[in-house]
Parts: sequence; structure tokens; C-alpha cells
Amino acid sequence: MAVVYVNDKPVDISNEKLNLIQAALKGGVFIPHYCWHPALTVVASCRMCLVEVGERKPDGSVAMQPKVVPACQTPAKDGTVVVTNSAKTRSAQGQTLEGLLLNHPLDCPVCDKAGECLLQDFSYHFGNSQSRMIDEKNTPPNKPYISDTITLFADRCIMCSRCVRFTREISGQAELQVINRGNHSEIDIFPGEPLNNKLAGNVVDLCPVGALCSKDFLYKQRVWFLKPQKSVCGDCSTGCSIFVDHNKDIVYRLRARENPQAQGYFMCDEGRYGFHYVNSSQRILQPTAGGEASGNGQPAFQTYGDMIVTVRRQLLDAASRDGAGLAAVLSPFLTCEEGYLLAKFIKGLSPQAILALGPVPVVGEDDGYPKDRHGRPAQPVKFTIHAEKCPNRRGVEAVLRHFQGDVVGFDQVVQRAAEGRLQAVYMALGYPPRPVELFTPAHAESLRRVPLLIVQDLFPSPVSAIAHYVLPAASFAEKDGTFVNHKGLAQAVHWATRPPRNIRTDGQVFLDLLERRGLFHAPSLRVELAREVPYFAPLAAGDLGEHGILLEGG
Repeated sequence: MAVVYVNDKPVDISNEKLNLIQAALKGGVFIPHYCWHPALTVVASCRMCLVEVGERKPDGSVAMQPKVVPACQTPAKDGTVVVTNSAKTRSAQGQTLEGLLLNHPLDCPVCDKAGECLLQDFSYHFGNSQSRMIDEKNTPPNKPYISDTITLFADRCIMCSRCVRFTREISGQAELQVINRGNHSEIDIFPGEPLNNKLAGNVVDLCPVGALCSKDFLYKQRVWFLKPQKSVCGDCSTGCSIFVDHNKDIVYRLRARENPQAQGYFMCDEGRYGFHYVNSSQRILQPTAGGEASGNGQPAFQTYGDMIVTVRRQLLDAASRDGAGLAAVLSPFLTCEEGYLLAKFIKGLSPQAILALGPVPVVGEDDGYPKDRHGRPAQPVKFTIHAEKCPNRRGVEAVLRHFQGDVVGFDQVVQRAAEGRLQAVYMALGYPPRPVELFTPAHAESLRRVPLLIVQDLFPSPVSAIAHYVLPAASFAEKDGTFVNHKGLAQAVHWATRPPRNIRTDGQVFLDLLERRGLFHAPSLRVELAREVPYFAPLAAGDLGEHGILLEGG
């Protein structure tokens, strides 16, 4: 057994390659650091992690090195002794912070990073109580031009170089560099080449101070007002684990959450900045009976109770007349639990009913990183933005296969509608707005021939415009459930904000249509889903944990 001694406490590091920061953390001791990050190369430039190090000899004696060393650059090996709480270590940490703060401005009252800034935190826990700086500070100008989405407050930078290493090692396009020398070193871009790659937003998360800030979030909200919720990005099939930061039912930003089974440490800018539709006032905000269903040719607003009773009765009537003429379209933006409830409801009305997978948005090809300076993918691939722009195709397909044996495409529903073979169609969509319109006027023209068309969606579309009943849908930030990503990893989605205007979530509507009492509770329904659908059997405990569960065939 290999053992490291952290402040006299033995820590087992057998069969692990760790540095002293990681070994100490395993033993419950935090060593402060700025430049080190587990996904980046080690440079040991910030010197914040200086500790005393020695070696325990076979006879039990300890030989300590005379000088403090950077823990990030020192490998942990059997017999290593680490001291993080000695006077020498505390003095080194205090002097390091004093040096870092010599030119740092007193921007805390206006800085976006205030409240989650490592410079603030470490100054309080490890720093000196006052500064001896009496000279004029070096104040380089801000650089809002470095990126369309990121601004650089150069005088706040502590030169940890995390951002530079990220653009070289992860995104691979090396837009950022260190210019000048010594006390005048700065981060900058190559002339005419701004930091606009699709992973650029990660440098804001990586920056331990308030130097790199997101223009999208700048001056929008104080971080101590925000409530972080663990969830999953709904923008593509990568299924990045994220934090949804929100306050008063408004989503302000998304941040990557570490998950070694999903995306690792980072997320793409498409997902990071693609959440604003959640806060849009253009969403469908109340149930509506349109056109012929209202009786006077004009859309009429309905209460949920009245709407659900009416919709259920008319679907039941349609199924009793022609069971094979009933169809439901299940979007790949539904959670597994929502798809299960809707499939169960529709098949309960008629075993001959058709269940179809909604359109699967695909944009371009899978985009791998890092890239070289010419934009060509390099090996090994460290991050992939998937062309499939939906979070749960695999999960919904598993539900469809269980209930009807195969997966029917949306085009088949449109074709049957055009041929007059469908009596009723329930479309559970929930698609965010896309540059490519998934539902065209041609689709609407075919579906117009269906006597009963019910559309549940986030935004108006040509299909919702001709629907007899329109129901609001909930976004990924407003629902609980399970998403299954491209490789079969089932992760828990948790609601962060309440839907606007008391909108019922899709799952709650399906429960009401099934005439099941109570509120939608994802863990209970997950257990039920796992019991009934073999593909989801590994989810039988109901709790998916921090990193999710890999399903069979994943």
C-alpha cells in the first residue's frame, strides 16, 4: 500500500497517479491554487500551492526539504510527507498573495466575480491582513475586443495562464498568448484573431479572478443572489452536466459541471449561451382552443382543467371510432418519464395507436476539439460538439421500442395525415427555437386534414397555428426527469425555475390525462419506468447520482 502523510494523517494513494494537491484533497485537506487545473498541463506559475515536503524513512524518521515546493508539480509517492499548516507554509502563502495583490485593483464592488472569486477567498483564508504597497499600481487598459462574447479586465489578471493553456490544449486554436515580460505581462490575442471558437466561454469559468468576464452575464446579477441547480444541457446529444444559475425564476447563466462520464470539465458556447429562450416572452404561455374548437372561429383561452377534460374525451372518442387513426408524436426534448407517461396514455386509448419520434434536429457534423491553427481536428479528441441538437433521442426511442416494437418517424405521421388516415394526433414537442424550422407550412398543410390536432410546444409554429388545441410546454430548466445522451448515459434533469404563469409541465399534463392523482415526481416515475421498460432497469433505485448511470448498450 502506498501512503502519503498529509499533516501527519496517512492517505492511501495505491494505484493512483496524483500530485500533492490531489493527494491532500483525498485526505480532506485543501491546498490553495490558481494555475493548476486537472484538465490542463502543469506550469506551477502562481506559487499559491507552496507547501513543506519531506520523506518518511523506513526507520520512521522524517527528512524534510529545506524549502517549500509547489504541490501541483510534486508527484505523490509512498512515504511522502506534506505539511500545509506550518508557519513556513502559511508565510509562503501570505507572501504569494501579497505579490499577486500588488497591482490588483479594488474592483470588488463592481466585479462580476465578487462572491465566487478565489482571490477574495484565499486572501481571507491564507493571506495577510494588509498590504505594504505604497507605489502607484500598474493599470493596463481593458480589452473588450478579445472576443465577441468575452471581455478582459487586464488589470485584474494574476497571470495564472489557465486561459492560454486552454486555447492551446483543449480548443487547440491558441488565440490567447502572454505578451510583454515581468510586471508588465498581459494576456492578449493575435492581431485580427479574436477568441471566437465554440469552446471560448470556458475561459470565463477557468479564470480564478474577475479578469475574463462573459459579456452575456456582465453586470446582470450578483452571484450571491443566484441559486445554482445541477442539471443537464438540453442543446445537443453530448449531454453536458451543468449548473443552471437562476434567481426569481429567471435563468441568468449556465456553467459546466464536472462529469467524467459525460463531457469532462467543459461545455460548448452553443449550450452556454443557448438558454435565453427559457426567459422569452414569446413562448406559448396558456392553453388555447383555436379556430373550429372555439366555436366562433377565433382562438379561445381555456383553463387547464377544462382543456384536459375536453382533450381526453375527444381523444377517447377518436380512438373508439378508429384505433389505428390515433397517433402521438414524442419529441426528443421530452424526458424519459414524460415519454413513458404519454406513450402509456396513448396506447391505453388504443393498442393500435401509432407512436412516432419527433423530428431530430441535426446541424452539420460532429465537431471535435482540439483543432490545429487551420481548423482541422487533432488527436486525441478531448471534446465533441455533436451534430444531433437534442438531448434525449435515445431515451425516447427506448420508450417507443418498448410500447410498439420499433421507431416510427415523424414523416410517416405526416404522410398518413396527408392520405386522410389519421383521426387524431397529439404532438408533444417542446422544441426550442432553431435557425432551421423543423415544422414547415408543408407539414401544416398535411396535418390540417386531421380532424383533431393537439400541439404541446414552447413556441408558436406553422403546426400550432392550425391546431385545434394548443398547450404550453416546459423547458429543460423547468422540469425534472432523465435525459439519455448519445452514448447511453442516463442523467438526472432537475428543475431550476418555475414555468411562467403557472404553466403545467409536460409530465404533469400527461399525468392528468391518465387521471392519476398527485404531482409529477421524477424519482418515483423513474422507478416505475425501470420496472416496466427493461432498457431502463439500471435506474431502479430512482437516484442517478452525481454523474448518471450508463445504460445497456451505451
